[in-house]
Amino acid sequence: MSSLLESTVGGTLAPVAAGMTWSPLADVSETDDAYQIEVDLRGAKREDIDIEMAGQELVISGELRERERAGFLRRGTRRTGRFEYRALLPGEVNAEGVSAALRDGVLTVEIPKVETAKPRHIEITSGD
Repeated sequence: MSSLLESTVGGTLAPVAAGMTWSPLADVSETDDAYQIEVDLRGAKREDIDIEMAGQELVISGELRERERAGFLRRGTRRTGRFEYRALLPGEVNAEGVSAALRDGVLTVEIPKVETAKPRHIEITSGD
């Protein structure tokens, strides 16, 4: 029974078959000024990550390489290989102002909104 459970549960996190891409875990948050996407990419190197904006769609792709080990791996549940993450943002963005940083295995992408997409408070005047 435990081997059945391990093959079922462990299989969902197992490395992806050759040639297939996988999508990393991510959080998308929004402020009045920008969208922020935080993507878990533990073990990734900056040079192995590509970030593109196409209109309102953010595409993060790359490859997480298997690290070299002494001996052999008895069990592996961390994903490696080609990955791709896509996020379609709900408002207009300033693609020229996008910034990204990779720290402690988390890729943070900051995407500023265009002025017209920012919420604006409307004062109500009296009808006099």
